[in-house]
Amino acid sequence: MNRFSYLRASSVEQAVREAAADPTVRFIAGGTNLIDLMKYNVERPERLIDITRLPLDQIAETDGGGLRIGALVTNDQAAYDKRVTDRYPLLSSAILAGASPQLRNAATTGGNLLQRTRCYYFYDPGTPCNKREPGTGCPAITGRNRIHAILGTSEHCIATHPSDMAVAMAALEAVVHVTGPDGERAIPVSDFHRLPDDRPEIDTTLRHGEIITSVELPPADFSRNYTYLKLRDRLSYAFALVSVAAALRMEGDTIAEARLALGGVAHKPWRDREAEALLHGQPATRDRFSAVADHILKDAKGHEDNAFKIDLARRAIIRALSQAAAGTPQSQTDKRIQ
Repeated sequence: MNRFSYLRASSVEQAVREAAADPTVRFIAGGTNLIDLMKYNVERPERLIDITRLPLDQIAETDGGGLRIGALVTNDQAAYDKRVTDRYPLLSSAILAGASPQLRNAATTGGNLLQRTRCYYFYDPGTPCNKREPGTGCPAITGRNRIHAILGTSEHCIATHPSDMAVAMAALEAVVHVTGPDGERAIPVSDFHRLPDDRPEIDTTLRHGEIITSVELPPADFSRNYTYLKLRDRLSYAFALVSVAAALRMEGDTIAEARLALGGVAHKPWRDREAEALLHGQPATRDRFSAVADHILKDAKGHEDNAFKIDLARRAIIRALSQAAAGTPQSQTDKRIQ
């Protein structure tokens, strides 16, 4: 790990001002991903700004009837907050599907959104990686790529985004609030992460010097018919091969509204609004769910080791929609897939 200087920020304004003046700065809060990356010599910040004392650790009601989750609210706090479990159980379930209890006690809402890919080559400074060192190549395309992306890839990168929480937030149409040198702005979660294209080293649409202050959940009610289905190599403490966040608003046996987002398959949480439209006003049948899965995966591209993900994703979408329609969400405590 390289030597670095350290500053504990006393206000959001100070944190933004200090970060804007230094391109080598990284913010640190829970540190559950950044410290790992520094130990692996992937991240080499010359300066860390500790933001843990900033007043961003509360969950509050919004005027519109939603919730605002502060950037420093831990994953554990968010998952077990009664307002979240009652009104946004999809988000609670997704958070509990990720990491270990120890990590969830330290990891924060803002940090979860900013965590970086778990690509083997990204973590190994001895190998080329366009995401770590732009222009050096992507050995994952012809190398070990079991965990890599099948949607939205480019010739420069096939890494996946690792967050479970962000997948549920994409389905719930959450909005990220940030503050930077140019003031405050709001970014829909679906627009917060980006596809690799020819700049895979850039994960998000966050600008230099900007800090996440909160994530706002709109008041839509998907508390009855939802599920977060996560398929992985083991049922605890593993990143998703494929995950599906499904939320439906049912009127009898008819789907009045649908939200669907996938994790583990792309450089960002993958949401397909055209596929969701195929469900609106339709009966909740396996044939309809199968058509939706086919639509989402029509442009999917597998590589040597991860081609299995295409069929896995197809079956996961159908199962997740079936669970959501039946009101039988996937349990994150039973060590089995329903």
